[in-house]
Amino acid sequence: MNEFVLQKQNEAATQHNSPKEVIRRLVWKICIATLILMAIGSATRVMNAGLACPDWPLCYGELVPAKQMNLQVFLEWFHRMDAALIGCSAIALLGLSWWHRRVLPNWLPWASAFALFLIVFQGVLGGLTVTELLRFDIVTAHLGTALLFLTTLLVIGTALSPYQVTGKVGKLPWVGLAASVFVYLQSLLGAVVGSRWALHQCFIGDQLCGVMYSHIFGLVPPSVATLAVVLISWRTPALHPALRKLANLAGGLLILQLVLGVATFQLHLQVEPLTVSHQAIGATLLGSLVVFTVLAVRDWFANRKIKIANG
Repeated sequence: MNEFVLQKQNEAATQHNSPKEVIRRLVWKICIATLILMAIGSATRVMNAGLACPDWPLCYGELVPAKQMNLQVFLEWFHRMDAALIGCSAIALLGLSWWHRRVLPNWLPWASAFALFLIVFQGVLGGLTVTELLRFDIVTAHLGTALLFLTTLLVIGTALSPYQVTGKVGKLPWVGLAASVFVYLQSLLGAVVGSRWALHQCFIGDQLCGVMYSHIFGLVPPSVATLAVVLISWRTPALHPALRKLANLAGGLLILQLVLGVATFQLHLQVEPLTVSHQAIGATLLGSLVVFTVLAVRDWFANRKIKIANG
């Protein structure tokens, strides 16, 4: 009996320390750090701290600008430190993926390389936001690349996670994919509104109102697509519990995001935590839909293979 227990414990320890499991845990940690990075980046923008460090990559010519440190400088400095940590983690991810590539899925090293490319490109855009004095198109591309990097990590982490297929997803993979794309595009519209301060300018002088209203009316496609994910999941019998929970989570995040958006609009962006939360919840909504879509696609492909094998 003792030998059996020890054998099970050894097998569990081996699986826990396998290259695939180590990489999977690293990917999820990078995902969390990326969400924090995006929240800090949003706080940096709404607190007018984007140029608190006038140079790049250092801040006032120092790694830690202790003499100039205040809230705005801290936000910009911490944003850069978190980005540097994520960059180092992405390098480690690529190194582990290529070193253990013989025992890992063939696509993983290439996906890790793409993730590293995105974070390097993101760093270049981060430097340009300072040197180009927060030019709105660069700021928008900065957020768009961050979301794409987060999406890539979520795809990798979800694809490496254990999942038992049920073959009951139907059209959910494609509905989830559509919802993910719509939410991503809506996030880019929100970035344009924020980087051009369209809401402020529209309220003050009726300028850039078209940009602001494009974001307001643009919420219809992602909202409808997300609600479709929720409703179809409810109506799909024998759906995997993980998919059902993710669909419910996406529905709850959508409602919260709409409430935050209305509150932010009504308060004219005067409450900074609301604005930061609005962007953070938007990124989390995108993440939940991406994870849902990847699991649903895995389910669909596995079921298709079974059908082909059975003739």
